[in-house]
Amino acid sequence: MKLTLHRFRLPLEHVFTISRESKAFQSCLVVELSANGVSGFGEAPDEAFYGHSVDSLVAAVRDVEPVLADYEFGSPEDLWETLQSRMAGNLFALSAIDIAAHDLFGRLKRKPLHEMWDLPWENVPKSSYTIGIDRIETMVAKLMQRPDWPIYKIKLGTPDDIEIVRELRRHTDAVFRVDANCAWSVEEAIENSKALAELEVEFIEQPLPRAASREDHLRVFDGSALPLMADENCQTESDVERCHGLFHGINVKLCKCGGLTPALRMLRRARTLGMKTMLGCMVESSVGISAAAHLSPLLDYADLDGAVLIAKDPAVGVKMENGTIQLVDASGSGVELVPEVAAELAD
Repeated sequence: MKLTLHRFRLPLEHVFTISRESKAFQSCLVVELSANGVSGFGEAPDEAFYGHSVDSLVAAVRDVEPVLADYEFGSPEDLWETLQSRMAGNLFALSAIDIAAHDLFGRLKRKPLHEMWDLPWENVPKSSYTIGIDRIETMVAKLMQRPDWPIYKIKLGTPDDIEIVRELRRHTDAVFRVDANCAWSVEEAIENSKALAELEVEFIEQPLPRAASREDHLRVFDGSALPLMADENCQTESDVERCHGLFHGINVKLCKCGGLTPALRMLRRARTLGMKTMLGCMVESSVGISAAAHLSPLLDYADLDGAVLIAKDPAVGVKMENGTIQLVDASGSGVELVPEVAAELAD
């Protein structure tokens, strides 16, 4: 397979703030794998919290370029197993390769990804739209700019968390989900859950830091008035079992677990354990979102608004129409780069 790398700097629609950082741009790496005149695309964002820059992503992908060049394309799963031990230290880069391999394989087989995985396109949940931390009036304005979404995911982790949700609730009857991004203590999580339940919040994502003790997670699990979804505590396949009994469900992100190959296994394993399943995203382009969207039939909850949060997208593919996931009639993930926009955003 031939490898081509594309570096992009994506401008955001709004400055995006969570409990630990703010950003106005998102840098990312798009991996293109080509064989028999057909190309597949995968993406990974830079993310300082997880120790990855675009430079480190490029270095990790280039390190396995000889393997990719000599690889006799069998299946994406085979390629993932071939690369996993060598790329264990950079699952973001492995994810970009794995997504591109799945896309390429689907195109060569002339089937969309969900059909390749025997997933009927039915019972597909709607995606939430994320409102980052800001002044309360600004958060309300962001909500009002997207008034027709049925679900909003509200980033929290401030001294005014309950006031934020209370004010947003005054403006809509839509479903609310909140994400504390590890910002709360045990006591805050339990007390906040009671107030948030009264405000008809559906669930809380990652209230405690990942490093919190098992005892602390159990205290919140037992004391919370709302279901809990693991994010930072559920990064790779082995985390699914560890989250069972501490969270009611898991939020899988492709870049953190290493791509579509392990994500499929994680979602299926969570379901066998009776846990709720969610697929999330970083701020990313339609390259990553389009691939992830094909996992939707395995989900109870979707948070796939990453491409909606950017002001310019170097690709076209799956669309989010007020939360409704709309596939394109194409094989693979259905994504294509837009040459003129890609050139403008090239980093």
